[in-house]
Amino acid sequence: MAKSKTSFVCQSCGASYNKWQGQCTSCNEWNTLSEEAVPESIPKGMGTVKGRKIDFVSLDGEEKTPPRRITGISEFDRVCGGGLVPGSVILVGGDPGIGKSTILLQVMASLSKEYNAAYISGEEAIDQVRLRARRLGHEKSKVKLASATNVRNILTTLEDEKPDVVVIDSIQTLYIDTLDSAPGTVSQVRSSANELIRHAKRQGFVLFLVGHVTKEGTIAGPRVLEHMVDTVLYFEGDRGHQFRILRGVKNRFGATDEIGVFEMTEGGLQEVPNPSALFLSDRKGDVTGSCVFAGIEGSRPMLVEVQALLSPSALATPRRAVVGWDSSRLAMIMAVFDTRCGLGMGGNDVYLNIAGGLKIAEPAADLAVAAALASSLSGVAVPQETVIFGEIGLSGEVRAVGQMESRLKEAAKLGFTRAIIPERQKRTKKDKDKGLKDSGLEVWEIGHVQELLSFFPMKDK
Repeated sequence: MAKSKTSFVCQSCGASYNKWQGQCTSCNEWNTLSEEAVPESIPKGMGTVKGRKIDFVSLDGEEKTPPRRITGISEFDRVCGGGLVPGSVILVGGDPGIGKSTILLQVMASLSKEYNAAYISGEEAIDQVRLRARRLGHEKSKVKLASATNVRNILTTLEDEKPDVVVIDSIQTLYIDTLDSAPGTVSQVRSSANELIRHAKRQGFVLFLVGHVTKEGTIAGPRVLEHMVDTVLYFEGDRGHQFRILRGVKNRFGATDEIGVFEMTEGGLQEVPNPSALFLSDRKGDVTGSCVFAGIEGSRPMLVEVQALLSPSALATPRRAVVGWDSSRLAMIMAVFDTRCGLGMGGNDVYLNIAGGLKIAEPAADLAVAAALASSLSGVAVPQETVIFGEIGLSGEVRAVGQMESRLKEAAKLGFTRAIIPERQKRTKKDKDKGLKDSGLEVWEIGHVQELLSFFPMKDK
């Protein structure tokens, strides 16, 4: 009997090797190579047979796009671009237990009122899904439930049932019986997703794929999986907080980096229409080291509290603890303070926290972090009812950021009366006055981080 050929495939990037090795040279990941059987039939070249000529069409077609399917959950529809597009494929990833199955079951229960909805679980038994539906109060909904992992059986069922919306939970549990590799491997995940996506495009139903994540937070399996789908959603959140963030990182039918805010309750995930008020609900006034940052998440302005604490360190290397922000930018701001402003922060333990479990990535939070650090070091609280935003450069200059009027209007809507923002040098005085008048806030514009320290007089030691 001929010996079957095998190869070692990286489960992170899909690179193939003839023998096992500790590190994948393509993606530099360790211990990701897994042995898989090589198909005996290798695809050959094109040969001499000619293909069929394809027809080109103009961009301005006369066909009307089908209407989006509204789920009824406004935060979910916002992230998807205003609803679900027929024939689209949506990949949902997140940490274990964060609420992926919960939010999708709520979406399917809402859609089942008008559409034929099917939920196929490959991880949980039918009774487990029924228990979750009973806890959420959706046990009477018209969702069709099944438990299966064989892609051939799933496609045959979908052709017969002709659903409008389908959930596959999860793609890592499915397998194609013609492949010898185990479920969850690169070849199985790629092939299973490809067959389901082609079927969804051909039949025109909306397909949700639930994906596992690695310890780094990325979706497990080949990276090509994220390129194959139309939309990629990440479900984020800290288990110590009740807030959950649904973030869109790719969307062919809407804006990217849009977010939806949910609150985890006993009855499931409840949407939060005004996240700024919720994130600031526990804020106490006149507290040193605390300020409010006016940020932008997707197309939505959002106000969050930035907290900083400095304490003298007894260690040779002071501690730096950052939650919800980039630790490299914290080090940069502290270096700017020490070099450009003469502040001695290096000998202190520094703790920085974005309250509420939200993760901030935009550079516009630099000025708010600097204000929180200066407030904690000086012992002087940030002026009450004040919002702050702006980017800080290495020379200490405060740079303008985008959508400044939207940030100011959101702050005014929540009762704030003052704002510390970057100088708007490229605008005429007439435009400046109009923007300030529309916001209704008392605005202090600063051009250098040294001007920020005038609000926080340092005590002589």
